[in-house]
Amino acid sequence: MNISVKQLLLPVIAMAVILVASNILVAIPINEWLVWGTLTYPFAFLVTDLTNRHFGAAAARKIIYVGFVVGVMASLYFADPRIAAASGLAFLVAQLCDVSIFDRLRQSSWWIAPLASSVFSTVLDTFLFFLLAFAGSAQPWMQWATTDLMVKWLVALAALIPYRLLSTARTASV
Repeated sequence: MNISVKQLLLPVIAMAVILVASNILVAIPINEWLVWGTLTYPFAFLVTDLTNRHFGAAAARKIIYVGFVVGVMASLYFADPRIAAASGLAFLVAQLCDVSIFDRLRQSSWWIAPLASSVFSTVLDTFLFFLLAFAGSAQPWMQWATTDLMVKWLVALAALIPYRLLSTARTASV
């Protein structure tokens, strides 16, 4: 499938905005168990899964690589460098894992690939990010990581609604 730059522009922009916002918001606690970035970051998996569904795994990987570079560069400006580096590494590893799992399950029922890939990948993302970003700091990062993972799973479940709507709308218009 030959994908144009124009077709990938919206997913690239969405991914960059999600990453930068999440890297800023991860340093702002809602309470002692939750940070604001937890509510925005899981939508990166939605962008990846929709790109994978519409354009395939190779296009999803392109979005990840571009999102990684843009996200880390912008995050270095807007967020703490340690958070930007931890986010970049966790993002890259978890998103590539997400694409692999999604691609293997893509022929299953419509909800299995996005849910399974997001559930497994968020474990990896959460562990890597919080360990690298906050280990050794005075922040209650283990509490944040636990809550973060639970919220990511809830958002992954809730994201099935826009996933279904957007994947169906795209398929209907093709």
